[in-house]
Order: sequence, then C-alpha cells, then structure tokens
Amino acid sequence: MIAPPAYDIQPEAPGAAEALRAFLDRKVAEYNRSSFIADDPIRVPHAYRLKQDIEIAGFFTAIFSWGNRTSIIRKSEELMQLMDRSPYQFILHHTDKDLKRLLAFKHRTFNTTDLLYFIEFFRYHYTRYDSLEDAFLLPWQDTNGGGASYNPGAALTSFHHYFFSLDAVPPRTRKHIATPERNSSCKRLNMFLRWMVRKDDKGVDFGLWDRIPPSRLICPLDLHVARVARRFGLLTRTPTDWPAALELTQNLALLDPEDPVKYDFALFGLGVMEKF
Repeated sequence: MIAPPAYDIQPEAPGAAEALRAFLDRKVAEYNRSSFIADDPIRVPHAYRLKQDIEIAGFFTAIFSWGNRTSIIRKSEELMQLMDRSPYQFILHHTDKDLKRLLAFKHRTFNTTDLLYFIEFFRYHYTRYDSLEDAFLLPWQDTNGGGASYNPGAALTSFHHYFFSLDAVPPRTRKHIATPERNSSCKRLNMFLRWMVRKDDKGVDFGLWDRIPPSRLICPLDLHVARVARRFGLLTRTPTDWPAALELTQNLALLDPEDPVKYDFALFGLGVMEKF
C-alpha cells in the first residue's frame, strides 16, 4: 500500500487555504495526465473520435461506474463490441436482429431490460438533437445554452424527467439514473459531465461541450472522495448526498472558481490510489 501523504490539514491555521490549494494542485497535476487514462473507465470513450460515439460510450461507462474499475472497463468495452464499436450508428440504425445479441448483457444490477430502454432513449434523442449536451440543457432551450444561468440541480432534475419521458418506462430502470430530487449526489452523472465539459491540455477530459460552463459543474462525490474531503475540512456534512456534493463544490470553488471540479482528480487519487 502506498503511504498516505504527509499532510496535516489544520483548516484554521494561518495560510491554510493557500497551503491546501498548493497541495491539491500538485495532486491534480499528478493524476490529470494522459497516463491516467489506461487504467480508468474514461479509456472506453477515448477509443472514439466521433462526438456522438464519445458521448454514448462515455454515458454508458459512467452509468456502469460502481465497483471495481477493471470490471467497469471490461463490461463497458464488451457493450461497445456488441454495438460493433460504432455505438452512434448502432443506436440510429439497429434492427430487431441486432438487438438480440444484447440480450445476455448484464453488469451488476444493470440488465437487458435497462439496456434496451437506454438504447430506445438514445435513438429518440439523437433523431432530434445532434449532441447529448442538449439533454442537459432543456430548461435553457430558448437561450441556446445554459451559460451563467446554468443551474446544475435543475439540469440534472430536468434530464431525469426527459430520460424517462418515453412510453412504457420499465420501473426497475429508474434506479440507474440519479436525480437531486431523490437527494442523490449524482456522482456518475456529474463524472460524465466532467468528462464532456472540462477543457484543458492534459488529454483526459474531452471538453467536447461548450454551452455548460466548467465553473458550474458539481464535483463527483462518492465515499472515497467524501472521506478525503472531510479530512481536509472541505466537507462537513455526514450523508454523501446532493447537499454534500454542493457543499464540497462550493468549497472547491474557493480554491479555483473557474474550474472547481479539477480537484476531483486530487480527491479521487488520494482516496482510491493512495488510500488517504
């Protein structure tokens, strides 16, 4: 096991905020680099160049992202193979015969019923919009984008309602798309949004979307990230829920108001890789 970093955070000490920012910035630089991709689920959408392929592969991979990272990658790549490694073309042009090859697919509690509904939703969406970004901007359709008015809670709530707006939604499938309305931290959706929205020159996040400001993203929050955040005094709330995700992000914005979720690299790396 890698030894935890020797960093004794004392939030009330003089200069603590600057010391914390400097430490986390070093950790961001350590993990936000191309070598991070190979062992992370984000490697799955990185196999593609077409925007819609990246969106679909990224979305499925993000939704599958609970449990062991090796298993997440393996099952996500298995699904992409079943879609002929052209998920966008498969979504738009599949036949009933093509769908039969998916019937044995399963990842943890995500089964064929869920997969077929996801595919139906994607076909519905992509016959109306060019990008999945539009699905997260429905409350701002009249302004052609969220911009400064973008509200992450409203966006995720609206997306949830839109995703399940088709006829005959399987009740069991609703559990796979989180929503702030159920007080979820929405970790997997926020991770997907980080992948699609964040822009830098490091090559990990894609920065494909330009109508959602990086400053308005919410940090993906799970038990590992929450544990590290509490040690640094960045999170005081006990439940790992939507208010906790907001609290963490607001505190990270004090360190970098334009790109608070870049610190997901640091918190994730410390929690998962370094067992901090």
